[in-house]
Parts: sequence; C-alpha cells; structure tokens
Amino acid sequence: MDFVAKQMVGKQLGAVKGAIGSNAEEQDPEEKKKQDEEEAAIAEARREAEDRRKEKHQKMEAEREVMRQGIRDKYGIKKKEEKEAEQEQMDQSGRIGRKKKTPEEMRQDAAAEEEEDESLLGQLPVDVKFITDKVSEIKTDVSEKCAVM
Repeated sequence: MDFVAKQMVGKQLGAVKGAIGSNAEEQDPEEKKKQDEEEAAIAEARREAEDRRKEKHQKMEAEREVMRQGIRDKYGIKKKEEKEAEQEQMDQSGRIGRKKKTPEEMRQDAAAEEEEDESLLGQLPVDVKFITDKVSEIKTDVSEKCAVM
C-alpha cells in the first residue's frame, strides 16, 4: 500500500517541479549573458586554482626527490628507474629467465669455486692449531685459579 501511495504522490511532485523549471527558459538575454560571464569567471578561477595546486605539488615533489636522493647517496641505494633500466638491458634478448652461461663461463666459475675450496682448506689447519692453543691456555688458567681457592 505504501508503495502505491508513494508512486501517486511522486508523480504529482514531478509535475510541480516541471512547472517551476519552465521559468529558467524565460530569462532575459541580458541575464543569460551575465550568467555565462559568471560561469566563465568561475571556470577560470577553478582553472587557476588547479594550476596553483599543481605547481605546489610539483614543488613539494621536487623537494621530496632531493631528500630521497640524499638518502640514496648516503646508503648507496640505486633508484628504481636505474634498476629498471638495468633489467631492460638484460632482458633485451627477449628472455624472461637469466642469461645462459657459455661453456667458457662455466669453466671459469668452476675454477673459481675450486680456488675458494682450496683456500678454505689451507686456512683450516691454522685455525685448528690456534683453537687448540687457546683451549690449552684456558685449561692452565682454570687449573691455576682452582688451585688458589
């Protein structure tokens, strides 16, 4: 029931609103000209405000970028654009994955790994000897302290 009542009243309100809107069409040409000028002035003011806002935003962004660059320089961080440029250079071949190594590069990597292994094994006996000496020193220190008590 409420729905039917709202529909009947709504149609009558629409008719009243339509009658009021017909006055806008009967305005004088001078009034229309004034309204057009006001609308143009308002549009120009909005455009100027938008330009000022954009300039302010660009200035703030430039200040932020200077601050960001200072931080990047201080901590040695690369800029995203630089990283992307490096990625593009690597991806120019059209490959998604990493670059395949040539047999020559694989041999060089294997030789480098062997050298690292040898250098670690060469250091191991020195480290073990150092550790055993340190342990024996600690034993003597402990036995001296225990004997005093």
